[in-house]
Amino acid sequence: MIGMIGPETIVILVIVVLIVFGAARLPQIARSVGQAKGEFEKGLKEGGKGDKDAADSDKTEAKKTSDDSGSPGS
Repeated sequence: MIGMIGPETIVILVIVVLIVFGAARLPQIARSVGQAKGEFEKGLKEGGKGDKDAADSDKTEAKKTSDDSGSPGS
């Protein structure tokens, strides 16, 4: 299906987009898409850091729990 996209298809899509949105709105739309992409990538980076921090704190918490359970006073 993707292999069927050729130069003619791209030209038709550009014409349809120009008709639907108008030439004046295209820069605004492109800017919005760029900002959304940047926010998405920023969220992915922050999400990855949060997962790593959460995993480290889970390991620390598990170690504390296992150390406390083995004490003779419990």
